[in-house]
Amino acid sequence: MSRVATNMRALLILETISASPTTLTATAVAEQLGLPKQTVHRICTSLVDEGFLMRDTGGNRLRPGLRLREVANGVLNAAQFHTARHAIMKQLADATRETVNFVQPGQAGMQYRDRVETDWAFRVALPVGSEVPFHCTASGKVFLSTLPPSERSRFVSTLVLEKLTPNTHGDFESLLTDLQQVRKRGYAVDGEEFMEGMVAVAVPVYDNKNRYFGSLAVHGPAQRFSVEMALTHVDDLHVTADKLTRVFFG
Repeated sequence: MSRVATNMRALLILETISASPTTLTATAVAEQLGLPKQTVHRICTSLVDEGFLMRDTGGNRLRPGLRLREVANGVLNAAQFHTARHAIMKQLADATRETVNFVQPGQAGMQYRDRVETDWAFRVALPVGSEVPFHCTASGKVFLSTLPPSERSRFVSTLVLEKLTPNTHGDFESLLTDLQQVRKRGYAVDGEEFMEGMVAVAVPVYDNKNRYFGSLAVHGPAQRFSVEMALTHVDDLHVTADKLTRVFFG
């Protein structure tokens, strides 16, 4: 492996870190690839500086950075994938009669990548490209719940738990308890935590190696889309999430 061309080494490092179910140190990456540790540390530092990788709160372990995620999103948002994804989401929107969203984590919050609007005149408008908090949205809580417990705690400790409504989690312990329940049951509910008058429910979308890829969510006005109503669509969400996995990774 040490004879691999220099310009390929960065790609192999990115591939190794992206494929790992947990964060990795540069030393662990070097051992997996059979490359000199000093070389891998130098390349990783450059990739962090350029935003392709990011370090966890401890500073030693590496994860995909925003620029690498944007590259992946660009590939998977190519026309053929977008068309298929949108068609699948449209089926769920028809079944629920509410707005359906595909959401992925960004640098500072969850980013709306695709959506199918409800045909109701009265609806909650959150256009594609919107970025919403991790801690008080159904899609954000799904993402946080998929992190390993120690990593989840570290990540949550870096968040500012802005109290947006009376129902927003205002302390770390209550949020972590909620996230444990989300992890166990496989879905998250936003019972007017992000926005008064809006209810949402979300499930994870996984890749073909059972790693978190994004959140699939349905939201609507609380007047017609209560928490109880939202929960009746959890099975529909899981079925649709499985379809998305097959489209992207099958």
